[in-house]
Amino acid sequence: MDNFDKKILDIIQTAFPLEKRPYSEIGRQVGLTEAETLARVRTLTEKGVIRRIGANFQSGKLGWRSTLCSAAVPDEKLDTFIAEVNRLPGVTHNYLRAHRQNVWFTFIAPSWEEVQATLAEVTSKTGVPILNLPATKMFKIQVDFKMGEE
Repeated sequence: MDNFDKKILDIIQTAFPLEKRPYSEIGRQVGLTEAETLARVRTLTEKGVIRRIGANFQSGKLGWRSTLCSAAVPDEKLDTFIAEVNRLPGVTHNYLRAHRQNVWFTFIAPSWEEVQATLAEVTSKTGVPILNLPATKMFKIQVDFKMGEE
């Protein structure tokens, strides 16, 4: 990555422009055209540097429910379980851990009933019980990975 890529990543993480043509604005800020900026973002996405570009919402303030989940998934069911979890639109993170509870993910839905029903459906389809760990107190931190030199 060069300095242009790093500057683009800094802007995307912390101050994505809410504009009709956001990549034109990002390009203006870093000294590139809209086309050059878009090409760089596409390349960074293809290389896996950028996994997702999207908004983060405080689900509770929207009336939704979120929960942290974990499961002890046997090796022979791992691919099936992960695919089933990843197909859910409310999954925001899904990680494999070196632990007995080896899969951890977060899930949001419009209601607590939908959270419970969806997790029960995943268990029914995969045969893997899910430990549902809803937060009792919310701590929100912002995590940005500064790429530039500033």
